[in-house]
Amino acid sequence: MRPTMTGAARLFLLTAFLPLAGTLAAAEIPDHPSRLTYPKMTFTPPSARDYRAVLPSGVVVYLAENHELPLVNVSLVFRGGTYLDPPGKEGLSELAGYLLTRSGTKTRTPEQLEERLAFLAARLESTWGEVRGPMGYGGPSEASDRGTVTLNLLSKDLDEGLAILREVLTEPRFAGERIALRKSQLLAEMKQRNDDSASIEARERGFLAWGEGFWTNRYATKASLDAIGRDDLVAFQKRTIHPRNVLVAVSGDVDRGAMLRKLEDLFARWPSPGESSPPVPKPDHRLPSGTFLVDKDVNQGRVSILLPGILRDDPGYFAALVMNDVLGGGGFTSRITNRVRSDEGLAYSAGSSLVGGVWYPGLWRAAFQSKVRTAAYASEIVLQEMTKVRDDGVTEDELKTAKASIVDTFPRRFATKAQIVSALLDEEFTGRYRTDPAYFANFRANVEKVTADDVQKAAVRLITPEKVTLLVVGKKADLLNPDPKHPVKFADLTGGKLTELPLRDPMTMKPLTGEAK
Repeated sequence: MRPTMTGAARLFLLTAFLPLAGTLAAAEIPDHPSRLTYPKMTFTPPSARDYRAVLPSGVVVYLAENHELPLVNVSLVFRGGTYLDPPGKEGLSELAGYLLTRSGTKTRTPEQLEERLAFLAARLESTWGEVRGPMGYGGPSEASDRGTVTLNLLSKDLDEGLAILREVLTEPRFAGERIALRKSQLLAEMKQRNDDSASIEARERGFLAWGEGFWTNRYATKASLDAIGRDDLVAFQKRTIHPRNVLVAVSGDVDRGAMLRKLEDLFARWPSPGESSPPVPKPDHRLPSGTFLVDKDVNQGRVSILLPGILRDDPGYFAALVMNDVLGGGGFTSRITNRVRSDEGLAYSAGSSLVGGVWYPGLWRAAFQSKVRTAAYASEIVLQEMTKVRDDGVTEDELKTAKASIVDTFPRRFATKAQIVSALLDEEFTGRYRTDPAYFANFRANVEKVTADDVQKAAVRLITPEKVTLLVVGKKADLLNPDPKHPVKFADLTGGKLTELPLRDPMTMKPLTGEAK
């Protein structure tokens, strides 16, 4: 029989070792959080070759098995966005994309389709360039260059789900009552276009950045919506939705080989030849400098300070990325946030963004909201910080913090299998897989090699405070009558240039003038 330790003996051993344990713990814990150290993070980004496959039909697929849950996610991305809308029928692609999976099929009414999907606990959705809210309620973004159809369901129901998916892709019903319902919804939402200052600001920012006639600014109107009939929707579907126009991402509880065979069956014997979507059009417009004011009776002025940006494959992109992080993109470690929010208390949120353009150069943008009568003062502070980073560069501590932030947050893009295949598909869709297949593998090294001199060169190149486009939305009388404690005037910030932009008629998108306002 094994001897047992008495309670007194256990107590003796515990009290004997407690001082030693406390000493070791105290030695390992620094006396201040700033002295905490962490092991160097190691992360290998996913490689396309581990996920990429090309079907016999030529369709490119990114596939990741994940057997943790009995679920499957299928995402189809089609080339061609809202730029496909013909003149006078703006909104066609968004309407067709929305109704594709919501208006029935040749063999199922809309109600029958919805009931079967509900029985399967499946989600089948589609959007086409729907990036501003319905029919242009907000502002444009990158996804307006594509259409997306997604299917999420239990793996046991995959075969039936794919059969339904093929039905909606090849034989959508576009039921008349669903067309009418959707149009009525969109017309009701159009009436709200001037209700929110954020929507107004995003819309006018697009007009200033890319010009009135550019495709991202061709909003649906009541007239264009009325001009769209069922025949237009059918023609759009036959012309655009076909295997030559699609990329596929799959993640979940599937076997790779079996799933690829199922996808080949999905696209086999396609009933219509379709057309390859044309390239995304590029703007022919120069961002105008000066202050542009939209009179909206709100007590918070919404401000955007704009400058031309760069392409994402620009040789100076990584230096510009670090520069922006220091200036306004790094949250509470950035200069704009600290000055405008923390030091002056003028805004709850203030910062900047730089998104490298895919098809054409993007924008650099600083943005915030402040009380209307202090909006000009807050703008002056932002311009001061822009000037400092251009003229004086960044400190070594700022450089280190910005690079660490960008590098350490990079792995978040690949947190799940669905995110991995989505990111890799986007590289294929936008062409960078072909031109720079090692982009992800080299990302961290490209950030880490950026120097303070590189950052200042990027700032000198991109940050020109004297040439900014300053867009402000708020109550005009107060915007032009600043707080006496901070008597800064918008026009003085932009060389005396101030232009008032009228609100637009929400149903026609024509500028409102005079009594019409």
